[in-house]
Amino acid sequence: MFADENATWQNTVSRAQGQSVYFHAWGGEQRNNAYLAWVAEQVEAEFDIVLNHVKIRDTATSVSRVLAEKEAGNTENGAVDLLWINGENFASMKTNNLLYGPWAEQLPNFRLVNADANPEMRHDFSVPVEGYESPWLRAHLVFYYDSDYLEVPPRNMQELLRWARANPGEFTYPKPPDFLGSTFLKQALAELSTQPEALQQPVTETDFDAVTAPLWAFLDQLHPHLLRRGRTFPANGPEMRRLLADGETLLAFSFNPNDPVNRVQRGELPDSIRSYTMRTGTLANVSFVAIPFNATNPEAAMVVANFLLSPQAQLRAQDPEHLGSTSVLDPKMLTARQRQAFAAMTQSHPAALPEGERGNVLSEPHPDWMPALETAWMRRYGVN
Repeated sequence: MFADENATWQNTVSRAQGQSVYFHAWGGEQRNNAYLAWVAEQVEAEFDIVLNHVKIRDTATSVSRVLAEKEAGNTENGAVDLLWINGENFASMKTNNLLYGPWAEQLPNFRLVNADANPEMRHDFSVPVEGYESPWLRAHLVFYYDSDYLEVPPRNMQELLRWARANPGEFTYPKPPDFLGSTFLKQALAELSTQPEALQQPVTETDFDAVTAPLWAFLDQLHPHLLRRGRTFPANGPEMRRLLADGETLLAFSFNPNDPVNRVQRGELPDSIRSYTMRTGTLANVSFVAIPFNATNPEAAMVVANFLLSPQAQLRAQDPEHLGSTSVLDPKMLTARQRQAFAAMTQSHPAALPEGERGNVLSEPHPDWMPALETAWMRRYGVN
């Protein structure tokens, strides 16, 4: 950091002292909540910032609140200082000028993500970030199975269909619009579509029926062979995981590549669990945090976002004993000691994704695709 940039940042840190940050983030997982409680302890001790985790169930609710404040003329004293955000919610806030910034690339720790070599740090579901949100965690879709009963898992959607026919009732997926259920639809569409380039454009600029036809043809064939013949679906990822743990299914998936290891270590899944990615590629994205345009304390929010990018915070986030996520930091940007610490955190576990197994990365479709796919799915298969 150049001297003037360092002085500017130190001025931000000074102004942040004594401020409070209301961080709206999903509160449905105790590990996330415990991790953010630790972050709150750290930023209070180091920066004299009070971090309040506002536990939300749906990010769209917080986005609607910011929009309502704008319509009411509240431009400086918003209820949300920092927001865990992704995809369509980010696109909506950006379109409606609800974001503070640009600010993210001014954070001292932003350089550690090495965005020039990792372009996904500057795109959120194909929408350019342009400094209006900061990376936090990385995710990609992994499948996992019980190796005591399944020796060779299906490695693409056509293999999955053949396997499901031969093993009826041994697979299912969460009902959209659950996030994981919708992710399965996008993974299948990205693999099966004959027009993959269309997925990077807004739905309104494409022929939705033509682009998605291969997906519906695939699901029409798959559903009769799912658990309960596709008449009902699990409500969410945890329910899908419990079905596997209870021996009702043999195959499941997660958007956290460390999740199978975490669950085995906690006794929630059997020791025979193994992980893999689809040979054709796997959906991947980055979780971000954003500051609303009318945040009461944007300086303190920036300091918190910078701390979330610190090697200390990222290492704890990757620890299976804590959050068990995947770091957004580029190892090449770390010291030798830091690289060693991260490497030790990801030492081989039988349930872990094998080294080099991440495979080809499939870009997330434009945010427009998620609600369009969910609506079309409900129209065709909306049961239970």
